Amino acid sequence: MDNSSNFDEISEPGYQPSPSSLDQNDHSTVETPVYSTMSGDSSMFGRTYSETSAFSDPIDENSYSSEPSPSHWPVTKSGARDQAIFGRLEMKQQKQVVDDKLDDQESVDLELETMKERFSKLLLGEDMSGSGKGVCTAVTISNAITNLYATVFGQNLRLEPLKPEKKSMWKREMDCLLSVCDYIVEFVPKSQNSRDGTTLEVMESRPRSDIYINLPALTKLDAMLIEVLDSFQDREFWYAEQGSMSSNSTRSGSFRRVIIQRKEEKWWVPVPCVPPDGLSEKSRKHLRHKRDCAYQIHKAAMAINSSILAEMEIPHTYMASLPKSGRACLGDTIYRYLYTADRFSPDHLLDCLNIASEHEALELADQVEVSMYTWRRKACLSHSKSSWDMVKDLMSDIDRTDKNHVLAERAETLLFCLKQRYPELSQTSLDTCKIQYNRDVGQAILESYSRVLEGLAFNIVAWIDDVLFVDKSVRTQDQ
Repeated sequence: MDNSSNFDEISEPGYQPSPSSLDQNDHSTVETPVYSTMSGDSSMFGRTYSETSAFSDPIDENSYSSEPSPSHWPVTKSGARDQAIFGRLEMKQQKQVVDDKLDDQESVDLELETMKERFSKLLLGEDMSGSGKGVCTAVTISNAITNLYATVFGQNLRLEPLKPEKKSMWKREMDCLLSVCDYIVEFVPKSQNSRDGTTLEVMESRPRSDIYINLPALTKLDAMLIEVLDSFQDREFWYAEQGSMSSNSTRSGSFRRVIIQRKEEKWWVPVPCVPPDGLSEKSRKHLRHKRDCAYQIHKAAMAINSSILAEMEIPHTYMASLPKSGRACLGDTIYRYLYTADRFSPDHLLDCLNIASEHEALELADQVEVSMYTWRRKACLSHSKSSWDMVKDLMSDIDRTDKNHVLAERAETLLFCLKQRYPELSQTSLDTCKIQYNRDVGQAILESYSRVLEGLAFNIVAWIDDVLFVDKSVRTQDQ
């Protein structure tokens, strides 16, 4: 009966016989190893050494190795005390792991709720009341990218890496906003060979051409700008808030006064400080290299932004608001030079105007742009003839000698030179109107993404220029 009962126990499913339960008369086997209580299946349940020794039932010694198990060895007082200490430490560790998991889960839940709220705001067109007064999807996504940039980079006014949480937020939420472009596709023909050898022409989808070209370039520029900021982890310069004196530099007052006079309109910008003898040549070379990189990124982002804005349709509200006379909008002085000059030179005209500030440059750009479209509209109206007359006019290039056409071309050239001379110029009223009334989601994403990258690159260039200016001022004082 005992043998049958033992056989029943051994034949239970999942039972793993130990090496010592084999025939003990077979002396060819190797000495039975002593197994740790944390090895094997016991580790799956996270049981501790003390738990195994405390809750193990008395078992027949003949069914296992003749050697006593470590759990049945006599335990001294110091050993019991050590086991109790280890048990408490492991319980604390397990509790800490559980608390960390709960904190991580709470943070994930909070992020999910935030993302749900933002996507609900996108779907409702920034109108959470549900009254139907929201803006279109294109404007909503454009505003979302702009607001995200202000949240992540708005408080970053120094040459230093982004905080990890800010960097994670920027990457995660931009990936969500840019994922909309995966569904903006166009159909193109493609040749496909069938099994019988015939060639068929089918239509396949691919990203729209402007998204296919510009979006990878923008993501690359984005990564390069983050890399530029990360390169200033170890730096020789530091920052002091406005009006505070640095205790690490005895010459801080002099060059700080120069910077304040140079940037008196931006009092909130932190003041860069350098060592008394200036930066090292290695640090100065690193700053110049990163400035060149940021400047090239700024030019690339500005070019993409300008091309996207040029492709946007001009809103009807803008065309309806144009004045009847371009001369009245632009002024007699500029109009007379545009119309009477035999050899038109926009650079000479800009030099004669003596533009004193960026505000005046932006105001002039708006006036030139309005006059340009006013003359273009007049040129189109003057040639609204029959189809045959229009063909003859185009063939004989009569429209190129038209006064309105000449004025519109010269105004366009003047506007281009003005933007080249003032690359940091803000958007004109036409650009703002295009963004406001745009209905193309793909163009809205590309325009806003390139615009925020252009602004970040420009800021990085300005911050590096401030540090180099301070360094030059300190070295000049030493001489």
